[in-house]
Amino acid sequence: MTPLDRFRAFTRRLAEWNDPALFISLASEAQLAPVFERLQRLEALGPERLPLHGLLFAVKDNIDWEPLPTTVGCPAFAYRPERSATVVERLIAAGAIPVGKTNLDQFATGLGGTRSPYGTPRNAVAPELIPGGSSSGSASAVAAGLVDFALGTDTAGSGRVPAAFQNLVGYKPTRGLVSTRGVFPACRTLDCVSVFARTTALARAVGGIMAGFDPEDPFSQARGPTRTALPDRPVLGIPLPAQRVFADAGYGEAYAQALHAWRERGAELVELDLSPLLEAAQLLYGGPWVAERLAAVGAFWKASADALHPVTRQVLATGEALTAQQGFEALHRLESLRREAAALWSRCDLLVLPTTPTVPTLAQALSDPLGVNSLLGTWTNFLNLLDAAALALPGPACADGRPFGQSLVGPAGSDALLFEAGALGERAPGERASSRRAPRGGSTLLAVAGAHLRGLPLNPQLVERGARFVAEVHSAAAYRLYTFTDGSIRKPGMVRAAEGGIRVPLELWDLPEAAWGSFMALIPHPLGLGRVELEDGAWVTGFLMEASAIPRCVDITQHGGWKAYLEALAGPARR
Repeated sequence: MTPLDRFRAFTRRLAEWNDPALFISLASEAQLAPVFERLQRLEALGPERLPLHGLLFAVKDNIDWEPLPTTVGCPAFAYRPERSATVVERLIAAGAIPVGKTNLDQFATGLGGTRSPYGTPRNAVAPELIPGGSSSGSASAVAAGLVDFALGTDTAGSGRVPAAFQNLVGYKPTRGLVSTRGVFPACRTLDCVSVFARTTALARAVGGIMAGFDPEDPFSQARGPTRTALPDRPVLGIPLPAQRVFADAGYGEAYAQALHAWRERGAELVELDLSPLLEAAQLLYGGPWVAERLAAVGAFWKASADALHPVTRQVLATGEALTAQQGFEALHRLESLRREAAALWSRCDLLVLPTTPTVPTLAQALSDPLGVNSLLGTWTNFLNLLDAAALALPGPACADGRPFGQSLVGPAGSDALLFEAGALGERAPGERASSRRAPRGGSTLLAVAGAHLRGLPLNPQLVERGARFVAEVHSAAAYRLYTFTDGSIRKPGMVRAAEGGIRVPLELWDLPEAAWGSFMALIPHPLGLGRVELEDGAWVTGFLMEASAIPRCVDITQHGGWKAYLEALAGPARR
């Protein structure tokens, strides 16, 4: 599949998904033509130039992408940007393909996802529950499998709450690490661009491409990592028992299971008094930062108040009564809380917290929008005020099947440490920290011959796990090639033959050892991994098919390779 093929497949899946509230605007093939043409020109330069080649992503509609208007969830406020946001430019340069602008809580004000005149995007995991906000559409698009990753923003938790409610990874970087030029502000001093993905590895790859100092953004900072290596026995801070307040017993039980899983992985848990964090969280909507939200909307607030969602208007109105004296008092108190919070990092590597105290139903959120929003921000509102970074992880699910999310939290500059801990959190609970750590540079070559090749539909399974393309090679002239259909994807099967074999075109990928377990779990019968001989006599791990499956397959050896077979299948019109 070419990038254009992937985009067309996206439009078909989106129509089948049938959620008119998911996207506010969609890209056309004509608008994406320059992107596709550039990818075609640069494909030969290799994956170092295009590390996100062909991956589809969605853009929250408070982030500028030049071909489409930015609405911020308010049709009367919509404007046409002259230039794309820095983060969008960097992702396109890395080979990713934007598909459209997603719905959001109006002006990025809210954590529920229900405050938009365009409707409420469907929670892809549990339709009766809220999708989470304000980055509701971005999270739903990833959870529905429509895109590979999506951009959100995170001022109060908007990049973590939707991840928790839809079983996703949500990355909120250190403030200033990722440029916010071209992002319409909620609270400009606090805003961050966030990433939604299905794996920690992909979120890390996307975050790494977005990161970097931007001289055009006055809030951008050249911030280096504080720590990058997670100890074999990491120390994770958790709230005191009295501070673990949940809105329902199921969420409390899920958090207890999450803590048990961390112990099983070899982590040490220490109880800490997190009252400075909880107090700071109250300042976000109870302090002068509501006035900063009002400042972002500017004169539009007075001239077009009727165009605002009723709840958005109610929230912003509270900013009018705040005085400069109250603002300075809150800033002074925040500095004291920052000093108290900083002392926590000497006692633990990271915190592991519930992302939210519960997940409300749509009916609950609509009946008490302000109360629900306040509750959902309990463990998220403080992060940007205290200059912290976070990685939201899914699970374990509640006993009744509802999604539950946990968040790893670290100080500014701990982003790499968060991703390393996130990778550990994706391991089975019994797999201890010391046993899952590969040697530095620990990886194994994998030979692929079919749907995992660059540009084909299963290649993201490698990219998401941190695999790197190494080279194009050929097998020894000892293999025959067959094809079978697994679900909707046509796949090849390579079998070593006593005679009549050919040199099969292959790609070598360097797959981290820590990713092999999750990758092997994706391989369907009759495929498996075995030793494949290359034309230079070397042997590497690669895909092979059981010979017993040959009677059920079609022999395509005469085509000389998988991509050549696909071209023949498409016919002259495609070529």
